[in-house]
Amino acid sequence: MDLGIAGRWAVVCAASKGLGKGCAEALVKEGVNVVINSRSQQVLEATVSELQRLNPNSEIRHVVGDITEPSVRDQVLAAAPQVDILVNNAGGPPPGDFREWGPERWQSALNANMITPIEMIKATIDQMAERGFGRIVNITSSSVKAPIAPLGLSNGARAGLTGFVAGLARQPQLASRNVTVNNLLPGKFLTERLRSNFAHSAQTSGRTADDVMNAQQQAIPARRFGSAEEFGTFCAFLCSQQAGYFTGQNVLLDGGVYPGTF
Repeated sequence: MDLGIAGRWAVVCAASKGLGKGCAEALVKEGVNVVINSRSQQVLEATVSELQRLNPNSEIRHVVGDITEPSVRDQVLAAAPQVDILVNNAGGPPPGDFREWGPERWQSALNANMITPIEMIKATIDQMAERGFGRIVNITSSSVKAPIAPLGLSNGARAGLTGFVAGLARQPQLASRNVTVNNLLPGKFLTERLRSNFAHSAQTSGRTADDVMNAQQQAIPARRFGSAEEFGTFCAFLCSQQAGYFTGQNVLLDGGVYPGTF
């Protein structure tokens, strides 16, 4: 299927690896020009080379820095002639016990996983509406649907973003102008983030990281973890021309783990 977005410009945050990289790859395969961002210059430059090889016809630009910093956000946005597609992504805060978290830990989590994506949306969405096309995808977490006890910082911050998006996406001045805002809720995808969670669980349970990984994999009805490539494919479709009637939704990708009917 031709997604009808070749030649568009996309900003994909935190895209040097993991799910962000999967989204950037899928968009580049569709002929989209992308600006990607990461804190690691070496890893980011390697990703730029990979993306360029995927599609020499797409223009790939990059900005090194922490997307939670206002100056870096300004640089990322300035790197694109216009932003037709925005994929918000940022690493989640570490697991732990809420009894040990002070206000500064909460502020950091809220800044990364709620305020930063809102600021990126604020900087781009009205211009999208003026042009009559816009796709915003926020990478959140399955914990929005089913909170994960040790990830309280992420649970709280991402739920806040979800509530904000629910109201924003339904504004007629956006939806009627072919601008959509949706959230992708990943379950367990085999990324560095997930592997670090295995290590944390192993430390607290007395098991090995491999034992934790195998047990979690068997708890997924699909009996496997997701891949960044298939996640990116879903993201690309949400950014497509064909997805203009789909907005304000939370798309759960978890291999069947969530047990609810709705």
